[in-house]
Amino acid sequence: MLQVNFIKENKERVLNGLKIRNYSEDQLGVIDEVIAVDELRKSTQTELDALLFERNSLSKEVGALYKAGKRDEADGIKAKVGQLKEKVETLQQQLKDKTEALANLLYTIPNVPHESVPGGNTDEDNEVFQAWEKDLPTLTETALPHWELAKKYDLFDLELGNKIAGAGFPLYRGQGAKLQRALINFFLDEAAAAGYEEIIPPLLVNETTARATGQLPDKEGQMYHAEKDDLYLIPTAEVPITNIYRDVILKESDFPIKLTGHTPCFRREAGSYGAHVRGLNRVHQFDKIEIVQIEHPDKSYETLNVMLEHVKSLLNKLELPYRILRLCGGDLGFTAALTFDFEVYSAAQKRWLEVSSVSNFETFQTHRMKLRYEDANNKKHLAHTLNGSALALARIFAALLENNQTEHGIKIPKALQAYTRFELIRNK
Repeated sequence: MLQVNFIKENKERVLNGLKIRNYSEDQLGVIDEVIAVDELRKSTQTELDALLFERNSLSKEVGALYKAGKRDEADGIKAKVGQLKEKVETLQQQLKDKTEALANLLYTIPNVPHESVPGGNTDEDNEVFQAWEKDLPTLTETALPHWELAKKYDLFDLELGNKIAGAGFPLYRGQGAKLQRALINFFLDEAAAAGYEEIIPPLLVNETTARATGQLPDKEGQMYHAEKDDLYLIPTAEVPITNIYRDVILKESDFPIKLTGHTPCFRREAGSYGAHVRGLNRVHQFDKIEIVQIEHPDKSYETLNVMLEHVKSLLNKLELPYRILRLCGGDLGFTAALTFDFEVYSAAQKRWLEVSSVSNFETFQTHRMKLRYEDANNKKHLAHTLNGSALALARIFAALLENNQTEHGIKIPKALQAYTRFELIRNK
């Protein structure tokens, strides 16, 4: 969430950022509305403070007058204190209403894009930040997409998942389950080697937690909501892991804080239909290893580059062709200042599949979370948060099957063989 003072001091930058996000002139009016509501809030606060000062002063005077035996004079002032009390209560309610109105407006405003974010409307306008410069893998005419390979080798079953839960909930089995587990352990071990602390967080979170990292109110329609308990199934481990530091004041020496965790992720993905979402291309439940960093503002973009290198190293070890996209304003997430997407090439589908997003949120989440650090002069500042998929398993799993299929079976990359304990997926 943007800070009001930041909006006031950087109004043109904020407006230009919203334009990059394709806000219309009418939508841009929310900035002037925020400033106007804040001015009303401040004037109400000033009036309230003056009344509270007057009431407290008169209350003290009443006590002194009673002690001096001046009861009539004291009673008169006491009656005035009672009138002030009613005005104070009215102003307190007005202040509460204006504060809530301001917060609700701020919740609707996305993060200001970094200066490097390109303009554009959809994912088709994203900029290729790093292309794949080698030859892309090619397969024979008899090559199968991963959903057909899954049937051939009995690796996962979408129909059984549908029977048990519903569409979009795959059931992994046999060598497919072992490959899934191998990927999870490989990614966690690589994160640990890079200095990340492993976290096993809750899979359900409360509204405060979801709001703190920006999932609410922006992604409310994509989240599964257990209404009776008012809890949300997590769409990513980012949500509970980042919230570990909600309402915390750090020291500069605490940076960087590096956390990782494997969780299932749950997303409703309403309205997703068509051939491009077949098999594991888009599901409601998938496993993902998330990396999260909490960093000093002066170093967060350097850290973002380090996180990009980490994801690149994973894909290189898996021997998967990949490219990196810098998201345009129209495709940039609500909370992000800058996002890079990694896509791997699916040889059987002959298309690129997104497998990771790495983002810098700057102070957008920490303002909501009240996550601050104290500098050498004991002044408090908002920290920066970053996160990335390292990696999302469903499409990695799909690309590994498709790109490594042979007439003898599906080859397992060398980096995974110590985890799977087999080199080839064979037909039973």
